[in-house]
Amino acid sequence: MLKIYNSAARDKQEFVPIERGRVRMYVCGMTVYDYCHLGHARVMVVFDVVRRWLRALGYGVTFVRNITDIDDKIIKRALESGEPVAALTERFIRAMDEDNAALGVEKPDFEPRATGHVPGMIEMIALLESRGLAYRAGNGDVNYSVRKFPGYGKLSGKSLDDLRAGERVDMDHFKHDPLDFVLWKKAKEGEPSWDSPWGKGRPGWHIECSVMSSALLGSHFDIHGGGQDLQFPHHENEIAQSEGATQSKFVNYWMHNGFVRVQKGEMSEKMSKSLGNFFTVREILKKYDPEVVRFFIVRAHYRSPISYSDQNLEDARQALTRLYTALKDRAAKAGEVDWKNPHAQRFREAMNDDFNTPEAVAVLFDLANEVNKTHAAADAGMLKSLAAMLGLLQREPQQFLQALPAGEGLTLHRIEELVAARVDARKNRNFAEADRIRRELLEAGVALEDTPKGTIWRRD
Repeated sequence: MLKIYNSAARDKQEFVPIERGRVRMYVCGMTVYDYCHLGHARVMVVFDVVRRWLRALGYGVTFVRNITDIDDKIIKRALESGEPVAALTERFIRAMDEDNAALGVEKPDFEPRATGHVPGMIEMIALLESRGLAYRAGNGDVNYSVRKFPGYGKLSGKSLDDLRAGERVDMDHFKHDPLDFVLWKKAKEGEPSWDSPWGKGRPGWHIECSVMSSALLGSHFDIHGGGQDLQFPHHENEIAQSEGATQSKFVNYWMHNGFVRVQKGEMSEKMSKSLGNFFTVREILKKYDPEVVRFFIVRAHYRSPISYSDQNLEDARQALTRLYTALKDRAAKAGEVDWKNPHAQRFREAMNDDFNTPEAVAVLFDLANEVNKTHAAADAGMLKSLAAMLGLLQREPQQFLQALPAGEGLTLHRIEELVAARVDARKNRNFAEADRIRRELLEAGVALEDTPKGTIWRRD
């Protein structure tokens, strides 16, 4: 039985879907004003794995991941770059899609954009106002009155007296309380705006997800996910908006993945754009194979912090190489899993324990050891089939092994030339030259293996 750590309950709970055999899941996606960094990639990969495992358990999954395409930061960046907001967001949505495709992240079933749901946001804000939970401020904004919602703070586990305005909550004298947050912002000169009962303006950040999730999944759904930094105030505010509007429960299970931290010597700090210490996905992919980056994310438990460093990525590369090496020269095809198999049973137990991917990856290594000993196609097939549920090991082994970073200046064409030259040297019994070429390649990070089918190479 699947158990999920529910952030709202601060405990693992048995997963029981609202509708038998069906799971409805919403995850907060990107604010598209810049390239995705590794922290964003972690959210994408983590919930891609969650979705894959729910499917493996036989659930029909409706997965929604939103795009924030109107926001203060987006407007600021568009002004800086001298381009329309729509052009800026389209550019970074394309970049996000490219990064996700490289990392093996499947597209969600629905990917709503905030600008496409403004009428629904206006409708929900009007409903909150009619219930006495929202008020028009003196500056033309519409704010949510936090202290009028009795359940505020239940997700973060804090009392109102303990809470302080969060990172993305503006404090100003037009608010009745510092914790009140903006639902509708009065338009400023030159900014995108929409007509509303409160005049021209645009939605605040938090109202987006309440409206888009309910529009596509209903007012009450199974799983809501996102990064740990969204737990307060964003997700807390979503609950206040949604439950304040519907007078009923919003979400059954709240899931939050841990931070990505940047290793600096003995110390580490959270990766974030505000600290200026972030690494974009495309920067990292210039140095590492995309599957190595995915493996780096997957082999840590989703709730634990992970530390980004070249050493940790290199460790991930070497570990994934061992798995692919076990499949080399094996007739392995992913297929139906025999869940009576002991390795499959361990894998399932791990994943059913709050998506315990570190233990699931350990099962893959145990299976790889079996493959190396038995050379059995069944074991190799099981390895590929279980790994597929994590989005791993689906390429031809040689394709991966030859795609790892090589020494500077050594091109694929040059490698093939040197391998061919060594083959000729061996045919001519010039073993000294053959050994010299082998050493040259090895120093450049390329290992050779002489097999009955010929000489093959891989990055080392």
